[in-house]
Amino acid sequence: MIQQTVQYGTTTIQYDLQFAARKTLGIDVHPDLSVTVTAPQGSSPTEVAARVQKRGAWILRQQREFELYLPLVPSRQYVSGETHFYLGKQYRLKIVAGVEEQVKLTRGRLFVHTPDPQDRERVQHQLTEWYRKHAQRIFAERLDACYPRVEKFGVPYPIFEIRQMEKRWGSCTVEGKILLNPRLIQTPKELIDYVMMHELCHLREHHHGSAFYAMLDRVMPDWRTRRQRLNEMDVA
Repeated sequence: MIQQTVQYGTTTIQYDLQFAARKTLGIDVHPDLSVTVTAPQGSSPTEVAARVQKRGAWILRQQREFELYLPLVPSRQYVSGETHFYLGKQYRLKIVAGVEEQVKLTRGRLFVHTPDPQDRERVQHQLTEWYRKHAQRIFAERLDACYPRVEKFGVPYPIFEIRQMEKRWGSCTVEGKILLNPRLIQTPKELIDYVMMHELCHLREHHHGSAFYAMLDRVMPDWRTRRQRLNEMDVA
């Protein structure tokens, strides 16, 4: 998919553009508020952008409707006693004064050692970096576990990149790189596998058509259950 944007009034609409053997242009707005545009092969991005802009009012209306059903996630304060997720389990945050900055997961708690426990921005930064470090390792492990299921379809072994995304768990570039949201490390491994498998299938089927879902059904028959669980996660 190719990530594109178009301006509609004062609102920037971001969408993923993909091409398929079809005669008409299709626009899908998903429950996570993301937008996918599937255009006929040979369409110019400029022409597609004009069509998307023309449907801007409808897209924003669909997003507003879906927005009503998004889970409400309380804003994080990064103070002791707060609950944070890691691989699907909840852990209490414990801020500890210390000269050396470090984050440790032990005895059912997430300890953040920091020189100034009152510096919430610093605590947030330490925790974010800790999540990203573990995400790099776990995502690589899950890619190795998932890839053999799609290898027989001729899918090349991809590289992945951790990238902060507001409304997507994962995506992939036209060059074949998989992009994964670092927040995904807060979910169980079986849900990480779902996102990984979804993007691996896109490396062969660059759309959300019947061929894509047929492939996903073959490599992960219970993907619909996993997707529902993922949509119900309230990580932040």
